[in-house]
Amino acid sequence: MLSFILLTLFVVMSPGIDTALITKRTIAEGGKTGIMLAIGIACGSLCHTLLATVGLSALILQSSIGFTLLKFVGAFYLIYLGIKALFSKKQQPQLATQMKSRYQSPFLEGLLSNVLNPKVAVFFLTFLPQFVTSSEHAAWQFLFMGITYATLSIIWFFLYVYFLQVIRNWLLSPTVQLWMERVTGLVLVGFGIKLLFTKNTLLH
Repeated sequence: MLSFILLTLFVVMSPGIDTALITKRTIAEGGKTGIMLAIGIACGSLCHTLLATVGLSALILQSSIGFTLLKFVGAFYLIYLGIKALFSKKQQPQLATQMKSRYQSPFLEGLLSNVLNPKVAVFFLTFLPQFVTSSEHAAWQFLFMGITYATLSIIWFFLYVYFLQVIRNWLLSPTVQLWMERVTGLVLVGFGIKLLFTKNTLLH
């Protein structure tokens, strides 16, 4: 269990799509938005846990059509988020209220970015089973580890959002904010393009 927790923390704390999304929206809209985004991401992880537990994820990933469909939907969603960030206009700090109306629900964005990413499904199907100790209680252990993963994700992202809030005044300056939008947009588009060329290794 200790090994699982340590490895999970390493995975959760590694920079990726989730970190990029939380950074962008927390800086633009504040800590409440960042927290809702983190909760959406954690709920997405729970969805993958439940799907993997009942075997639906394995079924989708073993289907060439199912995997490809999920991959393209997820990739285009990330590219859409990245392009939206790249072409956002320079905002003044006092326009924070207007900025909020431009974005969709942070919870929904976090949920969709996680659920629509087949690489997350592959991760759950390859990472969690390594720590199952009893085939008789495998499903319950799988659920417990998935919940633990989601809980550790929320704790880490809450701490990360708090840190962003502390330095937000500097980050919210028009120049820094514009550069953050551009960099985050490039990261999201990059992840989306990379996802387009992801192969379903479970089929081989």
